Amino acid sequence: MSGLVIRPITAKDEAEWRRLWMAYLAYYRTELPDEIYEAAFSRLLGDDAHDFHGMIAELDGRCVGLVHYLYHRNMWKIENVCYLQDLFADPDVRGTGVGRALIQAVYAAADAAGAPAVYWLTEEFNKTARHLYDRIGTLTPLIRYNRA
Repeated sequence: MSGLVIRPITAKDEAEWRRLWMAYLAYYRTELPDEIYEAAFSRLLGDDAHDFHGMIAELDGRCVGLVHYLYHRNMWKIENVCYLQDLFADPDVRGTGVGRALIQAVYAAADAAGAPAVYWLTEEFNKTARHLYDRIGTLTPLIRYNRA
């Protein structure tokens, strides 16, 4: 896609990052207090290798998507693995390659970091995203549980 740039999140992105992340959370019927936004953005800018990383998708200079990911240890591998936690594209750019480009950027970052695996979760009802995920990932039979 011409004019699409995927780049690391910087301090100047805070307002647009917040807009995008709030829209992502709204899709999942979630609201968070301001201190969570502040802590999350601070972590994205931090230098702790075990903290979150993030990228912004810009289309013709306009922020249109984001991705958050982190590396963590895994008992089944020597190397850290990569968990892609949040992925969002503005509704008006869905289906144009923004989501794919963000995931591929995480794949590239994971490869550069020596992480042999990238994984993520989504809700069953997320049909639009799952259409993309089915083309660039492998659906697993795992079922997630949360503490009651």
